[in-house]
Amino acid sequence: MDIGEIISNSLSYPSQDWKKVLIYGILFLISFLIIPVFLVMGYFFRILKGSIAGFDELPDFDEWGDMLIDGLKIFVVQFVYFLIPAIVIFIGMWASLASLSVTDAGNMANPALFMGLMGGTAIIGIILAIILGLIASIAIANMALNNGEFGAAFRFSEILEQISMIGWGKYIVWYIVMIIVAMIGGIIAGLLNIIPIIGTVIAILVIYPYLYMFSARSLALLFGSSVEMESVE
Repeated sequence: MDIGEIISNSLSYPSQDWKKVLIYGILFLISFLIIPVFLVMGYFFRILKGSIAGFDELPDFDEWGDMLIDGLKIFVVQFVYFLIPAIVIFIGMWASLASLSVTDAGNMANPALFMGLMGGTAIIGIILAIILGLIASIAIANMALNNGEFGAAFRFSEILEQISMIGWGKYIVWYIVMIIVAMIGGIIAGLLNIIPIIGTVIAILVIYPYLYMFSARSLALLFGSSVEMESVE
């Protein structure tokens, strides 16, 4: 399945059941209660898991305990993957601040060193975040393939093999397209937010859950193409 087919299929996927889109939207709406945040992640994982398994229907909202646990797993996986770039950026900020010294005139003694450390580590941290973000998405998909086994998200040889099967070029193109779609969705949500209260509620109940469903389905189809190739071999 090429990128165009993946995106087309994924864009139409949520529209098959608007009731489930709205239920998902309600979870977004009450996400300030914290627990619904993990349920949102858990349903994302349920779509991912079902789509990889070959199901074309939106999964039901049931077995809430399992969905909560799946959401917690995704949170932990993402936290671990993005911990390294966060540490790099933090160390850079700390080193930059530590390099500051003030002259008797009240000026910074070496502003170039401060800016160099701050900018350099920020760039390194961002690059690491992008690379690990690419790996983390497939790691979560690999966890879904292995029936939610937490350790599957950290089997790096498997994950890198799956990315190789997809093709780094295809994967990066898909990633860019996903960013573009997310930006378009964000613009639509922003325009809706111009309408007081009602517009914001519509954005939360429809736009955001639609984008999440689209993302989960799209990732599953992309990942599924590598699984199909592997099974053929």
